[in-house]
Amino acid sequence: MSLGAADRIRAALNRLAGDMPILGIAISGGGDSTALLHIAADWARDRTLMAATVDHGLRPDSAVEAKQAGEAATALGIPHVVLRWTRETEAGNLMAEARDARLRLLSGWAQRNNLPAVLLGHTRDDVAETLMMRLARGAGIDGLAEMAEWRDAFGLRWIRPMLGVGRAELREWMQARDIGWIDDPSNQNTDFERVRVRKAMADLGVDTMALAKVAANLSEARDALALYAAEICRDARATRGTLILPRGPIRRAPAEIRRRIVVAACRWITGADYPPRRAAVSHALNGLAGGSRVTLDGAMLEPDGERLHVIREPAAAMRAPSVDGASPVWDNRWRIEGLEAGQEVSAVGLEDLVRLPWRNAGLDRDEAAGTPAIRENGKLVAAPLLQAGSRVTCLPSRDIADFQTMLVRH
Repeated sequence: MSLGAADRIRAALNRLAGDMPILGIAISGGGDSTALLHIAADWARDRTLMAATVDHGLRPDSAVEAKQAGEAATALGIPHVVLRWTRETEAGNLMAEARDARLRLLSGWAQRNNLPAVLLGHTRDDVAETLMMRLARGAGIDGLAEMAEWRDAFGLRWIRPMLGVGRAELREWMQARDIGWIDDPSNQNTDFERVRVRKAMADLGVDTMALAKVAANLSEARDALALYAAEICRDARATRGTLILPRGPIRRAPAEIRRRIVVAACRWITGADYPPRRAAVSHALNGLAGGSRVTLDGAMLEPDGERLHVIREPAAAMRAPSVDGASPVWDNRWRIEGLEAGQEVSAVGLEDLVRLPWRNAGLDRDEAAGTPAIRENGKLVAAPLLQAGSRVTCLPSRDIADFQTMLVRH
């Protein structure tokens, strides 16, 4: 006998979060997240659950709905907060901005509460709808593959324990237990792409389970390609914030493998939550094939004999906000220790570089210009990677193991 929806979700929670004594859960009050809230509350037992709702403020009733979601959590003994988003500009893609804002707000809340992960209520229907949306955009295998059950982004682990369960199953489960939920009117607004896709699938009688299976099959193909890419890069090295890749094996690899390696290398350098755009990656690959140095999404890739050096683009490092002792991670790349009061970290830059013995550090000019500088009142007082004797320590926030993980995880 096949397991019911709640049993499958509990099994996924055991597999994905069974060793976590405390967890966050994102809830909206809608059917999917309400089902997850009740199932997770029953599963948690001796664990601590904390819930949060992001109020995007895009509809008049959103604050009331956030309050109702909180009441549902509180009734189960789960502490709850509302995180409010204020949109800064009317330009741009509203849905993409709202999605990123939601993740950033939830990540900040989780980190303030020392939560190692947050549960999300995506279902099998979301997998099928996402596949259809990305098909329409001409996505590659990574875009078409099934959502991962977990991923690390925005400084946090996100867990999706309901990908094997359909939306209708969850509603049947809740109706049988007289559990209510909020029907978001936005789910009927055809201004949104996902709503249009959902309606088209319903009109055509598309089987979401079959589409989810297609996405799962593509995930297996994606994982095989990722392992091939990792094998190509088994001799990669990381030193002082620079990634050094084996150029020969990469040149001989198929185009898709080269693309994966370049994308992972750029994300390793920048710490970006999303990969560069496919067109930009293709342009960079063409340049590398001709032996040219290229920049991509804040990273610089430079062929050097049988090696490919990947460094931070100096101009991008210069744009990184300065940090002080209260925020010891700079440029999403360096952990800074030993700052004194009044000191800040920013990039060395080309202007100050000429007054430093940077050649003695064994770095090239662009590499050195993107390293951390310690300043007081705007004046350079130390460049720890380029000078000896600094009390400040700069440690890379990622190592070669992180690069290998980026190659095989999505």
